[in-house]
Amino acid sequence: MLLNDLVETSGAVAATRSRKAKIAAIAERLRLAGVDELPIVTAYVAGTILQRRTGVGWRGLSALPEPAGEPSITVLEVHDALGRLATTSGPGSADLRAAGVHELFARLTADEQHWLRGVMTGNVRQGALDSLVQEAIASAWGVKLTAVRRAAMLAGGTVPIVLAAMTGGEGALAEIGLEVGRPVLPMLASTAPDVAAAMAKAGAGPGTPVAVDTKLDGIRIQVHRRGDEIVVATRSLDDITERLPEVVRVVRALPGHDLVLDGEVIAMDDDGRPRPFQETASRTATSAGIAVTPYFFDILHADGRDLLDAGGAERLHVLDSLVPEDHRVSRLVTDDSAAAEAFARDALARGHEGVVVKSLSIGYAAGRRGSGWVKVKPVHTLDLVVLAVEWGSGRRDGWLSNIHLGARNPDGTFTMLGKTFKGMTDEMLAWQTRRFLELETHRDRHVVHVRPEQVVEIAFDGVQRSSRYPGGLALRFARVVRYRDDKSADEADEIATLEALLGARLTTAE
Repeated sequence: MLLNDLVETSGAVAATRSRKAKIAAIAERLRLAGVDELPIVTAYVAGTILQRRTGVGWRGLSALPEPAGEPSITVLEVHDALGRLATTSGPGSADLRAAGVHELFARLTADEQHWLRGVMTGNVRQGALDSLVQEAIASAWGVKLTAVRRAAMLAGGTVPIVLAAMTGGEGALAEIGLEVGRPVLPMLASTAPDVAAAMAKAGAGPGTPVAVDTKLDGIRIQVHRRGDEIVVATRSLDDITERLPEVVRVVRALPGHDLVLDGEVIAMDDDGRPRPFQETASRTATSAGIAVTPYFFDILHADGRDLLDAGGAERLHVLDSLVPEDHRVSRLVTDDSAAAEAFARDALARGHEGVVVKSLSIGYAAGRRGSGWVKVKPVHTLDLVVLAVEWGSGRRDGWLSNIHLGARNPDGTFTMLGKTFKGMTDEMLAWQTRRFLELETHRDRHVVHVRPEQVVEIAFDGVQRSSRYPGGLALRFARVVRYRDDKSADEADEIATLEALLGARLTTAE
């Protein structure tokens, strides 16, 4: 298959707002791919490449050779060329990589150059989210979407399961199960404005209790243990085992043989209060520094028994029997909203973020965000994406300061909600100036436009209607809490979340 075929499909997907049309275009391209091409094509139609890093950034792609006149390069040839770039290292690697980029892009047409540069820099805005690709896989080979989604969750992504759908259909997809040592996509929590609303959303009622977990301000981890072999993964499924020897020691000491645990790792002070999030985040980036402690709140597997489909009450019973209390997240099981509110207030008093209210009847919905888990924070926060940054003035002269905030749309694009420069320390200003210059795509006078990659957690007092911004919404008193390097842009909050908050808080303004 020629790369140009993918470029044409990408163009067709970008040109329509119809979800059905997008799925049909992707499904047709997948059906035409050969067995050896299919994983690459699956990644490419989603706007990604299989190499996590190529060593080539925006600057390395800013000056390209003259484009070829006619399409000629295949997707396999492109994949091989990117693989060579990714493995180039050592003395002289920068020059070798630059030569490799020149050789590859000289074979591409102008449209192919534009598309591949966008994919390599994470700047393809074609609206082909992973969820759309999963629907296209179901359509292409006539399998149930639920089977595709479950297999992808358990395999840690869509690309690893596409060949099974192509060659074996639902039977092959059903054979993909939880494998100890292979991280799965984590279950996610939706949001509620208060504890009572969260309990109602999670199905609580008289005689129907829910679990109320303390929400830690740490880094999500998933730990797999097979005997003495242990893997610690982040929410994005990156392996950080070598960086967290404390977690390895704790899990190795637990009873049993095979385990898969879900939890958080966090730095605590001597009084048992959480240290600043940045300290925990920096510790998960290196094996040196302040000590961190793991706290677990769920279990997915125990000694040959998969627990994904077991109800929350059963999973917690198994968790409590294996993990000592000092390494479990503090929890209250209740159907009494007053008791839950008191528990939440105590969690806040101890310096934690809030609580997560969890149904005790549903299974572990890997990779999904629904009503089974509902988080409550005293101050509303959203994970948004930085779209552009303005140069500061006065004391902030020379620093990139005012950030443009975007929420995710269902088609994978972003809608601007407003700007903020509040909550930024001098250290943060220096960091974000370096960071956003690395992500720069172009400038418009004092505004530096950036690739939509950096997630930022924003606190705000409310949502209001506004004609000033494209989404028709704006945040009231928005301020920066922290930058989230542990989250990718496709995990940012959607514009629909703000619509829901607007309805719940009744903060509409003229």
